[in-house]
Amino acid sequence: MSELANAIADLKEDEVRKIVQDKIAAGTNPMSIVDDCRQGMEIVGERYKNKEYFLGELIMSGEIFKEAMAVVEPKLKAGQSKKPVAKMVLGTAKGDIHSIGKDIVAMLLNAAGFEIYDVGVDAAPEVFVNKLKETGAPILGISGLLTPSFESMKQTVQALEAAGLRKKVKVIIGGGIVTEVVRKYVGADVFTDDAPEGVELCKELAEAVK
Repeated sequence: MSELANAIADLKEDEVRKIVQDKIAAGTNPMSIVDDCRQGMEIVGERYKNKEYFLGELIMSGEIFKEAMAVVEPKLKAGQSKKPVAKMVLGTAKGDIHSIGKDIVAMLLNAAGFEIYDVGVDAAPEVFVNKLKETGAPILGISGLLTPSFESMKQTVQALEAAGLRKKVKVIIGGGIVTEVVRKYVGADVFTDDAPEGVELCKELAEAVK
């Protein structure tokens, strides 16, 4: 495990800030920094699951992560086209308040040139539908790390159908426990359990809706 991943896992805010700044100054590939941060957050998640960390530590780790990403994101965006690849609505399904995975994907998609409309966590089906109507975005991304979120995802796709939007909107679902079986149950077009892969899939969806 890298020094940065360990510093995030141990909630050492000042150390994380210094390591990230030093890596940026040294010309380190920003994607490798993102990966180190992701690994650190995975350790935090394991400690929370094992009751070594509690809600306070979880919130603190999220703030440290966001601070690190704020430094990295401009480097990821460097040289990208000003014209957006596509508009996309993104959020975590109703009944789930996990945000780290969604935030990583949103950052990477922004860096790849997507125009992201993030509706946050615990988002009800109507929240997604209303934002899609408001923005005219042709892609919807729904994140979930809890089993109950699968039903919310399915209800969201059904709400798209009821609103007459399903044929106009491609749906991607994501999360560590999402599988092809879940994709079929939900009625999504594609799924991913990996953030970089998710970006590539969204690029393919963007091409398909042009």
